[in-house]
Amino acid sequence: MTKRLILAINPGSTSTKVGLFDGKEEIMTRTVRHDIDVTGLSLPEQLPHREQEVRALLQETGIAGEDLSAIVGRGGLLAPMTSGTYTVNALMREDLTSGRFGMHASNLGGLIASKLGEGYGVPSFIVDPVVVDEMHDLARKTGMPEIDRRSIFHALNQKAVAKRFAAENGSDYNSLNLIVAHLGGGITVGAHERGRVIDVNNGLDGDGPLAPERAGSIPVGQVVELCYSTRYKESEMKKKIVGQGGLFAHLGTFDAIEIEQRMESGDEKAALLYETMAYRVAQEITKHGATLHGNVDAILLTGGIAYSDWLTKKIRERVEFLAPVHVFPGEDELKALAEGALRVVLNEETAREYEGDTHGTRI
Repeated sequence: MTKRLILAINPGSTSTKVGLFDGKEEIMTRTVRHDIDVTGLSLPEQLPHREQEVRALLQETGIAGEDLSAIVGRGGLLAPMTSGTYTVNALMREDLTSGRFGMHASNLGGLIASKLGEGYGVPSFIVDPVVVDEMHDLARKTGMPEIDRRSIFHALNQKAVAKRFAAENGSDYNSLNLIVAHLGGGITVGAHERGRVIDVNNGLDGDGPLAPERAGSIPVGQVVELCYSTRYKESEMKKKIVGQGGLFAHLGTFDAIEIEQRMESGDEKAALLYETMAYRVAQEITKHGATLHGNVDAILLTGGIAYSDWLTKKIRERVEFLAPVHVFPGEDELKALAEGALRVVLNEETAREYEGDTHGTRI
């Protein structure tokens, strides 16, 4: 009988989330919080410390590493790639360690998985990192020859939710046309055409709806004027786009629960900004009606803010003319990682090999 125990690892800036799954069933999840002595190091220097803490957690819970069927880590910033589950190979380890395409805590996911996998003699994978790129050429071009649009989005959660929707409805993800909106600190809306995300906003670089901590699309000319006004440094402008933009810039918080509480107390500014976000998300969704030639099977709302009945209702009111709306609140990344590895373990999918920067594209 095929072993089905899968260890999933999702590193963040100050902690590492770890989950153990028997097939699709969650057995255990823990969050390992790291001391400042660890988080103050460079990411490559953090690797042995984080690896050891995950190894210690396994020992504490009585799990033998040799009993695992696979170890899967959150994919980091890599070269653009097709969606899927990837074996952590030497080239991937090199790119994750060097930060060639960017350095982020998620880079450690594949590296920890690989280190543990080598020690336990089990395969290591990553699944659908943020750099999944399936966009068609029409979606890439802009009015500036120097700038192409890039595919950087919540690929892991969008793909997992789309496949979950298909399975629950007795359909094949690869036969459906879906619009999936991930509503979190950043917001990305993807057009999924028969299993491929052919167009999606780059939620990291200021493309798409305003979000709790991101500015979203704003008039470029005015941004240029602000950049050259000498009022802000480059680093400050970047924070205005990601991290301190969006609702945070207006309201001083990106906590959706707090904002809704303010609205209930009569805060008109909070109400206006929150509904503006819903309005922009709805616009982003409906534009993909054109992307998919009007052939849309369903619209899926997911992510942490999808727990808000108020927000999802406002979005639904504007988009349900296009297709039925389904809500999948939250972003269970550990489960999504485990499901990706499980498909390979059960031979439902073949693990892909990372080939790096085959087109000279830099993220």
